[in-house]
Amino acid sequence: MAQTTAAVPEPQPHPHPHPHATRETILFGGVYGAVLACSMVAALTQYGHTDRDSRRYDALWLLVTAAASALAHGYAHYIAERAPHRRWDALRTLRDEWPLVAAALPTVLLLAGAGWGWWPANGVEYAAFVLNITLLFCLGLVTARWSARSWAAAVVIGAVDALLGVVVVVANALIK
Repeated sequence: MAQTTAAVPEPQPHPHPHPHATRETILFGGVYGAVLACSMVAALTQYGHTDRDSRRYDALWLLVTAAASALAHGYAHYIAERAPHRRWDALRTLRDEWPLVAAALPTVLLLAGAGWGWWPANGVEYAAFVLNITLLFCLGLVTARWSARSWAAAVVIGAVDALLGVVVVVANALIK
Protein backbone atom coordinates (compact mmCIF):
# COMPACT_ATOMS: atom_id res chain seq x y z
CA MET A 1 0.00 0.00 0.00
CA ALA A 2 1.23 3.37 -0.90
CA GLN A 3 1.17 6.00 1.74
CA THR A 4 -0.16 9.36 0.65
CA THR A 5 0.52 12.62 2.29
CA ALA A 6 -1.73 15.49 1.53
CA ALA A 7 -0.25 18.91 1.65
CA VAL A 8 -1.73 20.94 4.43
CA PRO A 9 -2.08 24.58 3.44
CA GLU A 10 -0.29 27.11 5.58
CA PRO A 11 -2.62 29.20 7.70
CA GLN A 12 -3.15 32.61 6.18
CA PRO A 13 -2.82 35.67 8.39
CA HIS A 14 -5.99 37.54 9.21
CA PRO A 15 -6.39 40.47 6.78
CA HIS A 16 -6.67 42.97 9.63
CA PRO A 17 -4.61 41.68 12.53
CA HIS A 18 -5.50 42.97 15.98
CA PRO A 19 -2.49 42.70 18.25
CA HIS A 20 -4.62 42.85 21.39
CA ALA A 21 -7.80 41.01 22.24
CA THR A 22 -10.87 43.15 22.80
CA ARG A 23 -11.05 42.30 26.51
CA GLU A 24 -7.40 43.21 26.99
CA THR A 25 -7.93 46.46 25.12
CA ILE A 26 -10.89 47.36 27.29
CA LEU A 27 -9.02 46.56 30.50
CA PHE A 28 -5.79 48.32 29.53
CA GLY A 29 -7.49 51.35 28.07
CA GLY A 30 -10.09 51.51 30.82
CA VAL A 31 -7.57 51.32 33.64
CA TYR A 32 -5.27 53.80 31.94
CA GLY A 33 -8.16 56.20 31.26
CA ALA A 34 -9.56 56.01 34.80
CA VAL A 35 -6.15 56.55 36.41
CA LEU A 36 -5.47 59.38 33.97
CA ALA A 37 -8.81 60.99 34.88
CA CYS A 38 -8.04 60.70 38.61
CA SER A 39 -4.59 62.17 38.11
CA MET A 40 -5.84 65.03 35.96
CA VAL A 41 -8.57 65.96 38.44
CA ALA A 42 -6.02 65.93 41.25
CA ALA A 43 -3.58 68.06 39.25
CA LEU A 44 -6.16 70.52 37.95
CA THR A 45 -7.73 71.17 41.35
CA GLN A 46 -4.40 71.52 43.14
CA TYR A 47 -4.59 75.30 43.28
CA GLY A 48 -8.11 75.48 44.70
CA HIS A 49 -9.85 76.86 41.61
CA THR A 50 -13.33 75.47 42.06
CA ASP A 51 -15.59 77.91 40.24
CA ARG A 52 -17.75 76.96 37.27
CA ASP A 53 -15.33 78.37 34.68
CA SER A 54 -12.49 76.32 36.15
CA ARG A 55 -14.53 73.12 36.02
CA ARG A 56 -15.36 73.63 32.33
CA TYR A 57 -11.65 74.26 31.75
CA ASP A 58 -10.80 71.09 33.71
CA ALA A 59 -13.29 69.06 31.65
CA LEU A 60 -11.81 70.31 28.40
CA TRP A 61 -8.25 69.63 29.53
CA LEU A 62 -9.14 66.13 30.64
CA LEU A 63 -10.75 65.41 27.26
CA VAL A 64 -7.74 66.81 25.38
CA THR A 65 -5.30 64.87 27.57
CA ALA A 66 -7.24 61.61 27.18
CA ALA A 67 -7.35 62.03 23.39
CA ALA A 68 -3.64 62.92 23.24
CA SER A 69 -2.77 59.94 25.45
CA ALA A 70 -4.82 57.62 23.24
CA LEU A 71 -3.07 58.97 20.14
CA ALA A 72 0.35 58.61 21.75
CA HIS A 73 -0.40 55.09 22.98
CA GLY A 74 -1.79 54.00 19.62
CA TYR A 75 1.13 55.57 17.78
CA ALA A 76 3.59 53.80 20.07
CA HIS A 77 1.90 50.45 19.36
CA TYR A 78 1.97 51.16 15.63
CA ILE A 79 5.66 52.07 15.62
CA ALA A 80 6.66 49.21 17.95
CA GLU A 81 5.20 46.55 15.65
CA ARG A 82 7.94 45.31 13.42
CA ALA A 83 5.62 43.68 10.90
CA PRO A 84 4.90 45.37 7.58
CA HIS A 85 1.95 47.72 7.74
CA ARG A 86 -0.99 48.04 5.41
CA ARG A 87 -2.51 51.31 4.30
CA TRP A 88 -5.09 51.77 7.11
CA ASP A 89 -3.24 49.99 9.95
CA ALA A 90 -2.33 53.28 11.65
CA LEU A 91 -5.98 54.34 11.84
CA ARG A 92 -7.01 50.89 13.07
CA THR A 93 -4.38 51.07 15.79
CA LEU A 94 -5.62 54.48 16.90
CA ARG A 95 -9.23 53.28 16.79
CA ASP A 96 -8.32 50.47 19.18
CA GLU A 97 -7.47 53.06 21.85
CA TRP A 98 -11.13 54.07 22.34
CA PRO A 99 -11.41 52.51 25.84
CA LEU A 100 -8.88 55.02 27.19
CA VAL A 101 -10.99 57.98 26.08
CA ALA A 102 -14.25 56.24 27.02
CA ALA A 103 -13.00 55.65 30.58
CA ALA A 104 -12.27 59.37 30.98
CA LEU A 105 -15.65 60.52 29.61
CA PRO A 106 -17.67 60.05 32.84
CA THR A 107 -15.23 62.35 34.64
CA VAL A 108 -15.35 64.83 31.74
CA LEU A 109 -19.15 64.84 32.06
CA LEU A 110 -18.95 65.24 35.84
CA LEU A 111 -16.59 68.23 35.55
CA ALA A 112 -18.51 69.77 32.66
CA GLY A 113 -21.79 69.35 34.56
CA ALA A 114 -20.29 71.25 37.49
CA GLY A 115 -19.15 73.90 35.03
CA TRP A 116 -22.63 74.19 33.56
CA GLY A 117 -24.20 74.53 37.00
CA TRP A 118 -25.87 71.11 37.14
CA TRP A 119 -24.30 70.57 40.58
CA PRO A 120 -21.90 72.49 42.80
CA ALA A 121 -18.46 73.07 41.30
CA ASN A 122 -16.78 73.11 44.69
CA GLY A 123 -15.87 69.60 45.85
CA VAL A 124 -16.73 67.80 42.61
CA GLU A 125 -13.21 66.36 42.59
CA TYR A 126 -14.21 64.03 45.44
CA ALA A 127 -17.10 62.67 43.40
CA ALA A 128 -14.67 62.24 40.48
CA PHE A 129 -12.27 60.28 42.68
CA VAL A 130 -15.07 57.99 43.89
CA LEU A 131 -16.33 57.56 40.33
CA ASN A 132 -12.91 56.57 38.99
CA ILE A 133 -12.06 54.27 41.89
CA THR A 134 -15.42 52.55 41.37
CA LEU A 135 -14.74 52.30 37.64
CA LEU A 136 -11.33 50.75 38.32
CA PHE A 137 -12.86 48.22 40.70
CA CYS A 138 -15.57 47.29 38.19
CA LEU A 139 -13.08 46.94 35.33
CA GLY A 140 -10.94 44.57 37.39
CA LEU A 141 -13.94 42.59 38.60
CA VAL A 142 -15.57 42.20 35.19
CA THR A 143 -12.32 41.38 33.41
CA ALA A 144 -11.46 38.76 36.00
CA ARG A 145 -14.89 37.18 35.65
CA TRP A 146 -14.49 37.18 31.84
CA SER A 147 -11.29 35.23 32.42
CA ALA A 148 -13.26 32.62 34.40
CA ARG A 149 -11.72 33.54 37.73
CA SER A 150 -13.65 32.81 40.90
CA TRP A 151 -15.71 35.58 42.49
CA ALA A 152 -13.21 35.81 45.35
CA ALA A 153 -10.29 36.23 42.96
CA ALA A 154 -12.29 38.72 40.87
CA VAL A 155 -13.03 40.86 43.94
CA VAL A 156 -9.33 40.85 44.88
CA ILE A 157 -8.33 41.84 41.33
CA GLY A 158 -10.97 44.60 41.35
CA ALA A 159 -9.64 45.83 44.70
CA VAL A 160 -6.08 45.92 43.37
CA ASP A 161 -7.25 47.92 40.34
CA ALA A 162 -9.15 50.29 42.64
CA LEU A 163 -5.99 50.68 44.68
CA LEU A 164 -4.42 52.47 41.70
CA GLY A 165 -7.03 55.20 42.06
CA VAL A 166 -6.60 55.28 45.83
CA VAL A 167 -2.86 55.86 45.35
CA VAL A 168 -3.65 58.95 43.25
CA VAL A 169 -6.07 60.26 45.88
CA VAL A 170 -3.58 59.70 48.71
CA ALA A 171 -0.78 61.29 46.68
CA ASN A 172 -3.05 64.26 46.00
CA ALA A 173 -3.77 64.67 49.71
CA LEU A 174 -0.08 64.42 50.61
CA ILE A 175 1.11 66.80 47.90
CA LYS A 176 -1.44 69.50 48.76
